[in-house]
Amino acid sequence: MAHWQKLTEERRVSARSALAVLVGAVLVSLPLLAMASEAPKKGMPQLDFANPLTKSQVIWGAGIFLVLYLLLSRWALPQVASVLAERTAKIRGDLDVARSAKATADAAVAELTEATQRARVEAQAAINRASDRAKQAAAEQAAELNARLDVQLASAETRIAAARSSAVHALRTVARDTADTVITRLTGTRPDTATVDRAVAHALAARTPI
Repeated sequence: MAHWQKLTEERRVSARSALAVLVGAVLVSLPLLAMASEAPKKGMPQLDFANPLTKSQVIWGAGIFLVLYLLLSRWALPQVASVLAERTAKIRGDLDVARSAKATADAAVAELTEATQRARVEAQAAINRASDRAKQAAAEQAAELNARLDVQLASAETRIAAARSSAVHALRTVARDTADTVITRLTGTRPDTATVDRAVAHALAARTPI
C-alpha cells in the first residue's frame, strides 16, 4: 500500500512537472510566433520564415525544448520525486520511531508511577507496623515497670508498717518504763503496771496516725 502511494505520488509530481515544462515552452514560443507573424510587416530578416536559416533555428529550438522536456520528465523529475519520496519515508520512519519512543516512555512513566505508589504504600505499612510494635513494646515495658513499682511499693509499705510497729512497741516500752520510774520517784510507790500500760496506749493512740 505504501509502495503504491509512493508510485502514485511520483507520477503526480512527474505529470505536474511535465505540464509546467510544456506550459513554459508554450509561453516562451508565443512571443516568437507573434514576432514571426509580425515580421513581414516590420521587415525583420531574423523572423523571415521564408529564409531556411530561420526555419532551422525554429526547428532546433523546438528540438532543444523537446530534449529538455524528455530529460526533465524521464530523468531529472523522477530523481526529484525519488528524493522527495525518500525524505517522506524517512520522516514517516522518524515519526514512527518517535511514536514508539513516546509509547515506551509513557509505559516507563506509568510503571515508575506505579512502583513509586507501591513503594509509598509499603513504606507507610512498614511505618505503621513499626509504630504498632513500638507502642506495644512501650505498653509492655510500662506494665512491667508498673508491676515492679507496685511490688516495690508494697514491700516498702510492709517494711514501713513493720518499722512503725516496732517503733511503736519500743516507744510503748520506753514510755511505760519512763512513766513507771517517774511515778515511783514522785510518789515513792510503784504504780500498777496495767494502769500505766493503758495510759501509755491511750496517749500513743492519740498521737500516732492510723
